[in-house]
Amino acid sequence: MATGPRVLWKGAISFGLVHIPVALHSATSDSGLDFDWLDKRSMDPVGYKRINKKTGKEISKENIVKGLAYDDDQYVILSDNEIAAAYPKTTQTIEIETFVDNTEIPFVYLERPYYVAPINKGQKVYALLRDTLLKTGRVGIARVVIQTKQHLAVLVPSGPGLVLNLMRWGADIRSWEGLNLPPEGAKAAGLTEKELAMAKQLVDDMTSKWKPEAFRDSFKDEIMALVEKKVKAGKTETVLQPQEEEPGRGSAQIIDLTELLQRSLRSKGGDAGKAPAKTRARAKPAAKAAGKTVASKRRAA
Repeated sequence: MATGPRVLWKGAISFGLVHIPVALHSATSDSGLDFDWLDKRSMDPVGYKRINKKTGKEISKENIVKGLAYDDDQYVILSDNEIAAAYPKTTQTIEIETFVDNTEIPFVYLERPYYVAPINKGQKVYALLRDTLLKTGRVGIARVVIQTKQHLAVLVPSGPGLVLNLMRWGADIRSWEGLNLPPEGAKAAGLTEKELAMAKQLVDDMTSKWKPEAFRDSFKDEIMALVEKKVKAGKTETVLQPQEEEPGRGSAQIIDLTELLQRSLRSKGGDAGKAPAKTRARAKPAAKAAGKTVASKRRAA
């Protein structure tokens, strides 16, 4: 039985008084090659060990602590409890803090894309945000916590849906300083009108529609062709994986957005099934006002 893409996270997009229940789905897959280590004498799998770099001896997990370097050869040791206390509070919200023009964010800030799909009857409001982003030429800058880690993110309309692209923090982006770059501007860089015209003509001649299927990983194709050739020739080795006990998996706690909203309404004395009249009256203008400040960027993962 066919199933849809696996849901990685459930929650809501929030801007103003508008909440859109959504789910995140991975927008990419790793198609690279993953070479396993094998013992050439026995074809047994070779794994990683915890090795003391000074003594070369393996050490147990119980004797490992976490240290953060702050100076040459000087470390601060932090306990698991201290690290856990610093984790951001887990929420189920993609909280949009502002909207910016879709041309303002350099590509160097973009890190990992996720598809955002509406759930729990959020189709109409989802479409409202998507189409408003497209019309206004803006994107939403948000914060989101995924697996205890806080991320800066940008919400971008792309085709029929929305893409949440996790971003690098500004402190993680290196400056241009120290690079030997030509001065900005054609005149300052010493370019002539003839050179610019010829360069433009060359770019125009080489311009085409974006077709991602036209670009392939040639290294992967070569390796897989070699693998297929060896398989057909019967040149394969049998590798027996050692039996390991699977650690017990704790069920992921997913907070139901609808239940949270119902609790909030009950605490304010409103009907748990629908928003009070005052809230409904404010929510519609908020959604409409957001339409004047929302954003778009056609960059899918």
